[in-house]
Amino acid sequence: MFNPRSIKHCRACGAPAQYGVPADDNRERATCTVCGTIHYENPLNVVGTVPVWQDQVLLCRRNIEPRYGLWTLPAGFMELGETLRDGALRETIEEAGAQVEMQELYTMLNVVRVGQVHFFYRAQLLDTRFDPGPETIEARLFREDEIPWEQIAFRTVKETLRRWFDDRRQGQFGFHTVDIG
Repeated sequence: MFNPRSIKHCRACGAPAQYGVPADDNRERATCTVCGTIHYENPLNVVGTVPVWQDQVLLCRRNIEPRYGLWTLPAGFMELGETLRDGALRETIEEAGAQVEMQELYTMLNVVRVGQVHFFYRAQLLDTRFDPGPETIEARLFREDEIPWEQIAFRTVKETLRRWFDDRRQGQFGFHTVDIG
């Protein structure tokens, strides 16, 4: 669970930080008790892809916590200095060792309770050779009827997969936004 009061010390000078509403603001912020630096806490971005080969989607079985051993789309935290698209591509290569052609942004999922926003791009696999990195036990293609729905690691992945298969049946892919409680 996201803890919005996690800053104990100033990142600028190391002095104790205290929570309060700064002048000209409307919410509590960690503020340094010595130098007055205000520290903002903002959501983390998770970026990934829905890699596809014909009627199959590539999933990765997690080799890390949280949700060790469960299946997910290749995704992870966005790094400073990269775009959403660059981060999604990097995560796909790191986790699945998959080569893809990036397509459009497909889903944006707000996960307020953990302070995250998840973004998934559609991606076309260029071949079916995978070389999973250390965070992945295995990377494998699944048709819709083969998806291990009860073993999907995250609700954001389930929501994205459901929308992808629904859009595929309709023959048209849109952009989807979802709020996850």
